[in-house]
Amino acid sequence: MPTMTSPVRATARALVGAAFAATTLVAALLPTAAAPAAGDPPGKPVTVMTRNIYLGADINRPVNAALAAQAKGLPPQAVLVALANATHVTRAVVDRTDFTVRAGLLASEIAAQDPDLVGLQEVAWWRHGPLQLDQVGVPNAAVTDYDYLQLLLDALAADGARYVPIVVGTRADVESPSFTGTGSADARDVRLTMRDVILKRADSSVKVLDVHDQVYANNLAVSVAGVSMRFDRGFEWADVRAGSTSFRFVNTHLESASSDYALAQATQLLSSAPASGTSTVFVCDCNSDPLNHTVKPADHVQHSAPYDLITRTFTDEWLRWRPAAEGWTSGLSETVDDPTAARFDHRIDMVFGRTAAGQPLQVDRGLVTGTSVDDRDPATGLWPSDHGGVVLRLRGL
Repeated sequence: MPTMTSPVRATARALVGAAFAATTLVAALLPTAAAPAAGDPPGKPVTVMTRNIYLGADINRPVNAALAAQAKGLPPQAVLVALANATHVTRAVVDRTDFTVRAGLLASEIAAQDPDLVGLQEVAWWRHGPLQLDQVGVPNAAVTDYDYLQLLLDALAADGARYVPIVVGTRADVESPSFTGTGSADARDVRLTMRDVILKRADSSVKVLDVHDQVYANNLAVSVAGVSMRFDRGFEWADVRAGSTSFRFVNTHLESASSDYALAQATQLLSSAPASGTSTVFVCDCNSDPLNHTVKPADHVQHSAPYDLITRTFTDEWLRWRPAAEGWTSGLSETVDDPTAARFDHRIDMVFGRTAAGQPLQVDRGLVTGTSVDDRDPATGLWPSDHGGVVLRLRGL
């Protein structure tokens, strides 16, 4: 995500104060996690998965190029050219990280594990349209290049695994001019719509009772050539019934550019998303590494701060199955054609859980997917994503 400008830094300082002020209230309202009581019946198991499927390129590039041009005092026209040139490069990388290939890898991965519920992040929808320099930043391009959701659903069906989206949350919806030079034949507008999605296996016995989608109140926004671009994030949930028990399944993707924003978002999540009176399972790309206590240049809290807040009242369920070092999920290079798995060296993709009484859920099976060199496409060398997936079978709901 883009580097924050000074007004955003000021906003971030306010967010940190508000987030930490809310932390005590959240902890008071939510039950503290405790060890499960001995002899609890195992109950009906439910398999859940979190999967960041990777939008296909580094979306920092266009905005950072424009901000760098602005910082040099270049005129708006030159800033616009910098934005358009960088957008052209970024869009070319999307072709290179071909989701028509990666969707098949992801589908095979999901089908092999057969999860009842899947929380997806970075479900990109890439579109293009005619160049409209009089409408810079207006997201109106309509010609689909890659609809990641449809491509993944089609690939799953081809693998004999039918999944249905039960909540589709629209997040950032941004558009930029793209060209390589003045009057270039490749000039066009490029649009990226980000989505987070909850999938349910069509033949699962899990029944959907209710759904909800919400955009966070605090989201990153930057001004480029006089145009404000918002990078909204949010959360969605589904209330479901498995056998005789009901629980809430929550999916979210916290801000990556700023732990200040991620902490504010996590605070809102904890205050409004968990179920009352039933168990809650939530999955995420949390963009918060529990072992990383560094502070980004524009931030005021550690990278681990959102995770630390969440685990005051929720259990990191992976740690009930295996040590952290056996659960690395991030993160490969932009082109996701790395020759080895060496860059999977930290953990930001999580499954959290708690019962209505605040107890951890039981885990009787788990694994990280998509992080072995054998998971790559043999023809292109592409990995399924720059992240790994996390699958856990949970009991005690």
